[in-house]
Amino acid sequence: MEDTDVCEVVITAADPEWLAGFTRRLVEDRLAACGQQIAAVRSIYRWEGAVHDEAEARVALHTRAALVPRIVERADAEHPYDVPCVLALPVVGGNPAYLRWVVAETSV
Repeated sequence: MEDTDVCEVVITAADPEWLAGFTRRLVEDRLAACGQQIAAVRSIYRWEGAVHDEAEARVALHTRAALVPRIVERADAEHPYDVPCVLALPVVGGNPAYLRWVVAETSV
């Protein structure tokens, strides 16, 4: 993994406003270049032996792959869930100028 490898980090939360604030803090701290939030998604999942069907918000953060551990650490410390959903997805291509911007707006 290179310091300049870009990825997308998906995080979900029950409260869209909490997620927007969390995203803003990550961008302010240069852990993500941006976050694109969808205020309403429907999550169906198994938790503690029961199937749940809940409304959640979802954000896609654009960042460096090298920053994923720090984002996971922040989510573990600040997220209201016991086990927050934080998934890093590799970016295999894209607009080279955009990818350079993501790298420029984040810091390892």
